[in-house]
Amino acid sequence: MAYVIAEPCIGVKDKACVAVCPVDCIKEGVFTDNDGTVYDMLFINPDECIDCGLCEPECPVNAIFAETDVPSQWQHFIRINREAFTSGQVSG
Repeated sequence: MAYVIAEPCIGVKDKACVAVCPVDCIKEGVFTDNDGTVYDMLFINPDECIDCGLCEPECPVNAIFAETDVPSQWQHFIRINREAFTSGQVSG
């Protein structure tokens, strides 16, 4: 399981979560989805996240969730966080 950054981060990109991440798995970037939607935000690499939870309380806009706790309206951000890295659009 990993943590996921969702919609409230779009355009905000407060980096307090980056500062506390012990494995440096949170990256800023722009991801364009297959439908053309552009996400300019921070992303968590699910393959590197160690599920420590340190990032979640640091987010001032409450955009970070454990994968199992992502609200239903933002479930697609689980895929978006993963594809941002697997597509090569966000590196890290």
